[in-house]
Amino acid sequence: MTSTTIAREPAPGAPDAPEPGPPIYDLSYRDAFWAVRAYEDRCDRIALRALLPRSGGHLVDLGAGFGRVVDEYGAFAPISLVDASPVMVEAASERVAADPRCTVILANAVDLPMADSSVDVVVSIRLLVHLRDPEATFREVARVLRPGGRLIVEFPNRQHLLARLRYRFRRQAWSPMDRQPHEYVPGHFSHHPQSIERQLRDAGLEPARWRSVSLFRMAWITSRVPAAILAGIERPLQGFLGRLGPGPSAYVLAIKSDAIGRSRRSA
Repeated sequence: MTSTTIAREPAPGAPDAPEPGPPIYDLSYRDAFWAVRAYEDRCDRIALRALLPRSGGHLVDLGAGFGRVVDEYGAFAPISLVDASPVMVEAASERVAADPRCTVILANAVDLPMADSSVDVVVSIRLLVHLRDPEATFREVARVLRPGGRLIVEFPNRQHLLARLRYRFRRQAWSPMDRQPHEYVPGHFSHHPQSIERQLRDAGLEPARWRSVSLFRMAWITSRVPAAILAGIERPLQGFLGRLGPGPSAYVLAIKSDAIGRSRRSA
């Protein structure tokens, strides 16, 4: 396993405000935050297994954090774990130290150290929550993906069911129907699915499949029902409810248009 450190500029944000820099993490993100989120972790893995191809070549985990789901990539080689946090890069390096397929890279999502059309699959979980405007990231993903390559991306769903109900009964001021990103806490954004769909297409990435994830992410449920039971109930519902989007987390599989690859080859 090799670890590469590359300095990158922060991703651009909205025209009238700069995108915040990478979030500052410490190991509590691994040791405290995820230690009490077994249900969400199981649901992420269900979605990922459903959307990943059965086997493949070069996989990039973009915003990999400490390498939480790297064990889901057994059918791929090589594997690049990319994150903008030095703390997370160090933690991921420790996690995959014995796996020669893995390279851990400190880089920004809008400036990846990969050649054009060199990657088969990009996975991005819990990255878009930090981006007000993910368009530049989608364009960079389209650049590095081969024609027909796949992006599996997760984002916080602005239009989830509880948000709709709270707005309907005047328990929240912001509308879930607004297609602008919603900054629900500083530096954390939820996105409207139709906005994400448009941005993906604008980058040459065609949405193909959707999954609605973490359907039961409510403290009064997750504190009373074991994570394995909740995830088992959710498993058959994620795809069925995908486009309806009741869950607070959305996954979309998008495929790079072959036309993008042809245009680059002819340029």
